[in-house]
Amino acid sequence: MASNATDEIAFDFRPYFILYKDGHVDRLTENDFVPPSLNPEGVSSKDVAIIPELGVSARLFLPKLDAGDPHRKLPILVYFHGGGFCFVSAFCSLVHGYLTSIVTEANVIAVSIDFRRFPEHTLPAAYDDCWAALQWVASHSAGEAEPWLSEHGDFDRITIIGDSAGGNIVHNMAMRAGREELGHGVKLEGAIFGHPYFCGAEAVGDEVKYPEKKAQGDYIWMLTNPTTVGLDDPQINPIAVGGPSLSGLGCARVLLCVAGNDILRDRGLLYYERLRSSGWKGTVELLESEGEEHVFHLYNPTRENARIIMQHIVSFLN
Repeated sequence: MASNATDEIAFDFRPYFILYKDGHVDRLTENDFVPPSLNPEGVSSKDVAIIPELGVSARLFLPKLDAGDPHRKLPILVYFHGGGFCFVSAFCSLVHGYLTSIVTEANVIAVSIDFRRFPEHTLPAAYDDCWAALQWVASHSAGEAEPWLSEHGDFDRITIIGDSAGGNIVHNMAMRAGREELGHGVKLEGAIFGHPYFCGAEAVGDEVKYPEKKAQGDYIWMLTNPTTVGLDDPQINPIAVGGPSLSGLGCARVLLCVAGNDILRDRGLLYYERLRSSGWKGTVELLESEGEEHVFHLYNPTRENARIIMQHIVSFLN
């Protein structure tokens, strides 16, 4: 008996996703959906379209407003989720819970971007979507349609944040903000890197000891960005020889988080050192979580080291 065309696999990338020959995708990791909610006693959330024709959208989070000062302007946090550019979304329970916690503790407005993902879309689609989303946020300084931003957002205090591949997006957005205008005179104030996903042709640090782990990270980059110049593309290797100087980073402050047992730790440390010596005029803080794995703070938010990261994020935003 012939198999159903909808069951024929074109590309099997478990445990992350399966692409079928008819074009549909089964995402196997962090693909649940948590609906937004209006909660007058705490954090409210709602979903908005940014580029409807491309399917680019966002989930907005608004903390409980101070009854004595309901018009107080709040810092704006723009979040780019991780997932190797191919899984996780702005609407899954992992991201929703994490952003709710940050908004509660830091008393900020958060905008969690849902960008186009692989395999339906290859890079640079995610980069382009996130830049367009940042411009959309900035446009509200001139009174655009979304009142949570236009009425309550402080456009002098916009910070971008991302974990893993989202941390890579943070770097690329901050570099782009250094050479292009967001519009309406708005500039990025800060950038928070959570265990950023970087790689390179030459192994560094623990990559030498664990070549199979390095190979997996390398493979994801080459797979999701078929037009890349390779592993020393400055989008994935910001310290590559001949790449743009980190002195062009378009924000005033950086918080860089790394984890002691993460294969990406050494690249994060190299980024920190290169940024400090680049001539960049901002300030950078390094936070290392000893003995922890990659993005542990998302999956184990009650751990002591995860609480320390949260405390640093709250302090950074305020």
